[in-house]
Amino acid sequence: METLIVQPKTKKQLLAVEAVLKALNVTFKKEKSYSPAFIDEIAKGEEDIKNGRLTRITDVQNIWESIL
Repeated sequence: METLIVQPKTKKQLLAVEAVLKALNVTFKKEKSYSPAFIDEIAKGEEDIKNGRLTRITDVQNIWESIL
């Protein structure tokens, strides 16, 4: 079969699409998507960790002194 990607703009649209799919006995799954900018930030953070660009906090009692 085929896969459809539906992108409702409002909660009302989402509920309507889900109701139609349920009424037609069509199986579906919901997945949350993240903005491309957020995904890029996560990738940059992971790259920083791989390259050792991070701050390690060993004394959680004085956390603010560790990062300032």
